Amino acid sequence: MAKLGKVSVEAEFMAQVVRRQPSEFEFVKFAIEGGVARITLNRPEHNLLNEVMLREISDGIAAAGESDDVKLVVMDSACKVFCGGIDIGEYTSQRVFQMLDAFHGAFASMLEVGKPVLCVVNGPAIGGGAELAAFGDLVIASPKARFAQPEITIGVFPPLASTILPYLVGPKTALELVLMGEAVSAERALELGLINRLVPEAQLEQTVKELVTRITAHSGPVLAMAKKAILGGMGLSLRDGMKKSMDIFLNELYRLEDSQEGLRALVEKRKPNWKNK
Repeated sequence: MAKLGKVSVEAEFMAQVVRRQPSEFEFVKFAIEGGVARITLNRPEHNLLNEVMLREISDGIAAAGESDDVKLVVMDSACKVFCGGIDIGEYTSQRVFQMLDAFHGAFASMLEVGKPVLCVVNGPAIGGGAELAAFGDLVIASPKARFAQPEITIGVFPPLASTILPYLVGPKTALELVLMGEAVSAERALELGLINRLVPEAQLEQTVKELVTRITAHSGPVLAMAKKAILGGMGLSLRDGMKKSMDIFLNELYRLEDSQEGLRALVEKRKPNWKNK
């Protein structure tokens, strides 16, 4: 009976969670322009993640995913720190379920949204902040960035980093990062494959603009299907991954007007005119 009571309390809580509109956000800035949804973490001074901020991240990504005008999501920070991790004030016995639900929801939204997510890291990314960067489809960083999963030093482990890091850097390095709890520099993060590009801070904004321009020049639905094919094959055998990717290619991609337009444009030696459908 106790278990049923707990489930009913959790179900009642879930029913009370109402999705916020971007105009109502308190700790996240949200804007859509030029095919890009920009989600800017803005809880000075260290962007510590509380329940409200995590739900705003999730709701912002959901809003971007539902917008036909968006091809790419860019996540960055308005603070000197990209994200300092979870606000430990949220870890109380009374709030642990709500907090973990919000935490899982934010990261699930990054993984499940059809639009690619680009993280721009220009400062420390610690704990949950490092996990945010790890869940980005692309990551650009400056030398000011550093990445750490220090949870082991306070008697816990990072559940999401423990899941995704083996995919990104292999099990041996993932074990080192989690068990040691030490920060790695941006240079080391590039070597490990935690980030895609490392650029001087003075060139960071221009590099992001160039990457955004190149990505948003492509068809939005095709970008989404490419992400789906890559992430959908993770954890599968090579044979099963190939089958899944070919199924998406043949049964979803070829139904798009843009895929046919791309082939016509190639034959006619012109730039494609994407309709994003």
